[in-house]
Amino acid sequence: MSTMQNPGQESLGTNFIIRLKLRNQIGALASVTRAIADAGGDIGAIDLVRSTKEENVRDFSIATENAEVTQSVLDASRALEIADFVHYSDRTFLMHLGGKIEVTNRAPLKTRDDLSMAYTPGVARVCMAIHKDPQSAFNLTIKKNTVAVVSDGTAVLGLGDIGPAAAMPVMEGKAMLFKHFGDVDAFPICLDTKDTEEIIKIVKALAPTFGGVNLEDISAPRCFEIESRLKAELDIPVFHDDQHGTAVVSTAALINALKVVNKKAEDLKVVVMGAGAAGTACSKMMMLLGVENIIGCDRQGAIYQGRDGLNDAKQWFAENTNKDREKGSLSEVISGADLFVGVSAPGVLTVDDLKKMARDPIVFAMANPVPEIMPDIALPHVGVMATGRSDFPNQINNVLCFPGIFRGALDCLAHTITENMKMAAAEAIANAIPETHLLPDYIIPSVFDPSVVPLVAQAVAQAARADGVARKGMSEEDEE
Repeated sequence: MSTMQNPGQESLGTNFIIRLKLRNQIGALASVTRAIADAGGDIGAIDLVRSTKEENVRDFSIATENAEVTQSVLDASRALEIADFVHYSDRTFLMHLGGKIEVTNRAPLKTRDDLSMAYTPGVARVCMAIHKDPQSAFNLTIKKNTVAVVSDGTAVLGLGDIGPAAAMPVMEGKAMLFKHFGDVDAFPICLDTKDTEEIIKIVKALAPTFGGVNLEDISAPRCFEIESRLKAELDIPVFHDDQHGTAVVSTAALINALKVVNKKAEDLKVVVMGAGAAGTACSKMMMLLGVENIIGCDRQGAIYQGRDGLNDAKQWFAENTNKDREKGSLSEVISGADLFVGVSAPGVLTVDDLKKMARDPIVFAMANPVPEIMPDIALPHVGVMATGRSDFPNQINNVLCFPGIFRGALDCLAHTITENMKMAAAEAIANAIPETHLLPDYIIPSVFDPSVVPLVAQAVAQAARADGVARKGMSEEDEE
């Protein structure tokens, strides 16, 4: 995963540009850079905008640790006697001006002949061909390579229910990842409704345009029913990435981690902290891998059959996991565990907890940006450590999964995504690293490894054909 974050936190800091008008005298630039550094700013570049005999205008590109330090740098810049503050630009906001994606034409419109084929009158023959054979829409329209990224803005990056308008930058970013990594054209669709039935109805109505649907940042437990119903009622792949993307990538990491610590899936005791969408999906995939002993936990402790106040997701844990009906807090049930999977909140796991675990424990602390336990604290006590962060080894990131899964599903015209397709994706991600190269700090490939998406896409398409859910066979695909 993990794409979850905590409200208001900017642990990766801020990158911004300050424009200052400096007096043209000796020592002016040095005074400015000293003031910025003293306030906590890290200057990455200084660019001269214009210069006269009396003054020069410069842009200072600055990085800071958090919003408080940014404000300190801005205050220090405004207080300078040797320079006038002109303006401030946040580089992240600049990237988002006007949105991050656009629509471009694939065919030229340079002549009257081009226009007659792209639009009227020539397009009418194509329309009638699709009318006679609806399946030809996959070849004759954008449906072949287009995915809808659908959200209602109720669980955005762990920020919670911030609404559809505020969710749009995240969905645009998701569309960028689809295109960059999988060459899949994705379009963000943020719905101004939280009603489960209405969301299902809208997505079904939009389905003729798209070859797949990626559900994103929809709160539990509604996300379960929305995905389940859409999968049953549509003939195109529907994939809730917050559930299954996290499950696929964490399973890939587990496949390789087990090789590093020399353990088998069927022998593991696993504790999953977080019984929402991601925790449920991760647990289901671990079961498919062969894990038999899983204990789900929430803030109240272990989930077991007969515990009061369980919602649908937690009831699934009660009925399908914790076969020994262990009770107690996380710190109690983690005793003897081989694997901790965290999709919950910062700081819930302690060093004392780690010391209670089995030999060479595996810890996947995927809350982001602050994991359940920080790697520098956990490393002396674990066999393998992974998080959702990019600044530590073993980043469990959904981008390793969803571009390849949809690339493979679209390539073979799959009408759904099966459990075998998800497991094939996990195994492909794991196999992207040769077994001889595996290390405790290298169990998962980089998101920028160019081999990952083709491997995942091929494995997913093969699994789709084996499961009988592909409309297109290998020979048909090769002919294109």
